[in-house]
Amino acid sequence: MSLATFREEVRNWLAENCPDAARGPGDPITIGSKRPIENEELLTWRNAFGGKGWSIPMWPSEYGGGGLNAEEATVLGEELVAIKARTPMGGMGTSMLGPTLLEYGTEEQKMRHIPKIALGEVAWCQGYSEPGAGSDLAGLRTRAEDKGDVYEINGQKIWTSGAQFADWIFTLVRTDPDAPKHDGISFILIDMNQPGVTVKPIRLISGSSPFCETFFDNAIGQKDDLVGQLNRGWTVGKRLLQHERSGQGGVTGSARPRRSATTPARPRNMLAETAKHYVGTDDAGRIAEPAARDKVIQFAMNSRSFQLTQQRAKEENTSGKTMGEATSIFKFYGATMGRDTADFRTSLMGSSGYGWEGDGFNRAELDATRGFLSSRAVTIYGGTNEIQMNIVAKRVLGLPD
Repeated sequence: MSLATFREEVRNWLAENCPDAARGPGDPITIGSKRPIENEELLTWRNAFGGKGWSIPMWPSEYGGGGLNAEEATVLGEELVAIKARTPMGGMGTSMLGPTLLEYGTEEQKMRHIPKIALGEVAWCQGYSEPGAGSDLAGLRTRAEDKGDVYEINGQKIWTSGAQFADWIFTLVRTDPDAPKHDGISFILIDMNQPGVTVKPIRLISGSSPFCETFFDNAIGQKDDLVGQLNRGWTVGKRLLQHERSGQGGVTGSARPRRSATTPARPRNMLAETAKHYVGTDDAGRIAEPAARDKVIQFAMNSRSFQLTQQRAKEENTSGKTMGEATSIFKFYGATMGRDTADFRTSLMGSSGYGWEGDGFNRAELDATRGFLSSRAVTIYGGTNEIQMNIVAKRVLGLPD
């Protein structure tokens, strides 16, 4: 089938199946069982889109994916953007766990878990960091003891993004406490809907609670949910982090062109509009202050250069698989740019950019404040900037320890 024919097929299918309720601005279309969709049209859209396999367009069709090639996935993304469709494509299932299962999972695990990810029926969260094991993740202490038919899990995870809404959690646990710390770790999938799992959201300075504490008290992990080899989970866990950083750095194979979690949308337009409103314009309609104008231009150039580099990296990655250690370059730069953009935006607003509440601040100003505060976390989660620089130095540049 030619790309032109495929585009026409996509366009016709979207026109028939994507309801007005899923087009244009609006709440994200949720996934999983803990946040039900009240609008039946959106649920129908989620089921249709996932059933088509287009929520994971380049994954194998035998597991519920679309089986598309890179060019077809690009066409699909362009047509989604053209009608401003909101899609249920987010979540750690599509960006992190799914690609990892495709590489390390058994056939039974792929068939059992991936189709539910495609349909948005299950929401996933990540159980890595612990109170005493963050940057030194291999120091984790959560235990999984072999109890014959199952594993009994005890311990605590922290900064578990979205745990209060997750159905399942993919977790690194210690299965051999006597082994060297990078050994004796296993990667296991755990059902969150059981008495032994407790979740407590953590309130951040930005006012939101995307992160949680997760406690395991004699929780049960099934033997057939062990991914990879027993006591060899560190290899699986590291590969999953590369998938995570690929998504955060904006170099995934996703069909829909979308900004990474670390890069603000259209910084050129956003910053230029903010500057013109708060700094003012000259007779030519330019930003009045030359220093502010130059900085807006510099941000725009950096953003565009980053986008082109992301595009080139995806085009050069002919394997279709997530890149390796190079994902740390994109994660580091994207996180830094996202933080600095949020910082500059609030500075353009002056005192109006640092309001928390009250009639003296409009919605954009309050959002800018919260964006400024939450941007601080971007350079920490998914591996701190310092960790990314170490990875780049050792694994990409080959520098000595």
